[in-house]
Amino acid sequence: MIIRENTIRIEEPTKENMLEAQDDLSFEDAVFFDLEHYVYKKPKCVGVFGACYFSPVNSEIKVTQYMIENREEVKDILILAKRYFEDICENEGKSSIVTFSGNNDFTVINYLFNKYKVDFSFDEHFKSVDLQKEYEKVKKESIGLKNLEKLFNIEREHGDLISGANLAKTFHKVLKDKDYIFRMPKEKIEKILIYNEADVVNLFHIYKDWKQYMIVEKEEEETEEVEDIEEIEQIEEEFQEEIKESCTI
Repeated sequence: MIIRENTIRIEEPTKENMLEAQDDLSFEDAVFFDLEHYVYKKPKCVGVFGACYFSPVNSEIKVTQYMIENREEVKDILILAKRYFEDICENEGKSSIVTFSGNNDFTVINYLFNKYKVDFSFDEHFKSVDLQKEYEKVKKESIGLKNLEKLFNIEREHGDLISGANLAKTFHKVLKDKDYIFRMPKEKIEKILIYNEADVVNLFHIYKDWKQYMIVEKEEEETEEVEDIEEIEQIEEEFQEEIKESCTI
């Protein structure tokens, strides 16, 4: 099992622009979560588990990742995930879990929890916030994470994106061949982990800066409303003038 932990120092954040989710949940209450997984007809494995949370003590984002190296670790990564969630809930006081299109990840990991008899319930530990759904509430349309990052002016340091199909192929090979991981270039492993880390860290920044970028749309909607009202008033005035003229005639 590859275990990777990283601490990212950031400028002390404010809550002024954060997303107003259910029950006034703050980014300080949340864990940000994303999986890279392999599904063929049914979920086969979690390839990479990624999660992070904000620690206000030193204004740090703490990232934890697990990546399987062979099929023998398919259950092990689930056990590590369970321990991680229990720990941050009990010892770090995290009460919400933030995802992007989280239904996919929850479906996969819950299926595998059940299959391998790992007893854990997200609903018993966390309230769930899905940033894709929050976006859809405002915009009435869907969006992908990478496009949402662009909207929030987030640029990935390592610009190369990895497709879900390529990740699925990689973990298919990992399951089939116990020595495949040793033939994988270290750069490829690092690229997968950096890609996943960016996913969870960017969820934090999107949550934190939500109003800063979404408020523009609200202002635009209000402007359009005012323009509509002014147009209606103008039509009514013209109509009244026409009535007066017809009465005069």
